Amino acid sequence: MTLATALHPRLRTLGSRIVGPDRPVYVVGEIGINHNGGLDTALALVDAAAEAGCDAVKFQKRTPEICTPRDQWAVERDTPWGRMAYIDYRHRVEFGEAEYRAIDEHCRERGIDWFASPWDTESVAFLEKFDVPAHKVASACLTDDELLRSLRATGRTIVLSTGMSTPRQIRHAVEVLGSDNILLCHATSTYPAKAEELNLRVINTLREEYPNVPIGYSGHETGLQTTLAAVALGAAFVERHITLDRAMWGSDQAASVEPGGLTRLVRDIRTIETALGDGVKRVYDSELAPMRKLRRVMGGPVAV
Repeated sequence: MTLATALHPRLRTLGSRIVGPDRPVYVVGEIGINHNGGLDTALALVDAAAEAGCDAVKFQKRTPEICTPRDQWAVERDTPWGRMAYIDYRHRVEFGEAEYRAIDEHCRERGIDWFASPWDTESVAFLEKFDVPAHKVASACLTDDELLRSLRATGRTIVLSTGMSTPRQIRHAVEVLGSDNILLCHATSTYPAKAEELNLRVINTLREEYPNVPIGYSGHETGLQTTLAAVALGAAFVERHITLDRAMWGSDQAASVEPGGLTRLVRDIRTIETALGDGVKRVYDSELAPMRKLRRVMGGPVAV
C-alpha cells in the first residue's frame, strides 16, 4: 500500500500505477488463451498492446487436471492440431514456466505490465514466481472460496470480475477477499455479449454499494463504443480481449479487438479522460472572445 492509497481508500496500486477516481484509466489487453499455445503469437499480442498504449496484458493460467472435469478428459475435440482428447488440448494451449519467463522478459523490454487469471490454487503458486502487479479472478471463479482465500494470502491487488454472478455472490466474494485491496469489474459473461445485456449502469450500482472500492469494466462485446461509454460512466479499469485476427481459431476471438481497434480504443479513452474534466464550471479564456462577440447583454462579473 502506498501513501496515496492509504490516504484515499478508493485507490489501488497496480505495478507502478495508482488506479481509481481522478486517475488515468488502467487499460488491459486480455490475451487469455487467444495465443492458441503459440509463444510467438503471445509476444506479438504483447507488442500490439504496448504499441496501442495499454498499461498491461493479461493471460489465463490453469492446471488442466484440476480445471477440466474428469469425465471430459477423454472426449475428443476438433482443434487446429487435429482431433485430440480434451485434456491434451488443454495442455496444448497452456504455457509453462519457460514461456512465462519469456513473456515476463518481453513485457519488461516493452514497458508493459502482465498478470493473469489463475483458475486454481496451484496456478496462484505458479504466478507468485513472478512479480506480477495483481491477480485477476475470472467471473467463473467468483464462487471458489478456496481460490479467493489463496489469492488474498498473496497480499497483491485482486481484480474481481462479476459476470454470471448475483449481488449476494459478489458480496460474499468481497467478504472473503476483503475490500481493502480489491478492484471490482462489471462484466457480462457472454462471448460476444449483446448490447442490451451489457447493463453498463451496474457500474454505478457497484460504486454505490462498494464506496471504498474502485470499479472497472471487463467487456466481451463487439465494437468499441460501449467500452468507451463505461469509461464515461467512471470505470477506473478497462479490460478487453485482444487478438491478431478475429477470424483465428478459438472461442474468444470473435469478442476480441484487433490491433487497429485497440489503438483507437486507448486513444479514445484518453480523449474521454481529458474531456471529462474536474466538474468545476468555469469560463475558459478561449470563451472570452466569443462572449464579447456573441453575448448581447453582459450580466454580472465573469470571475467567480
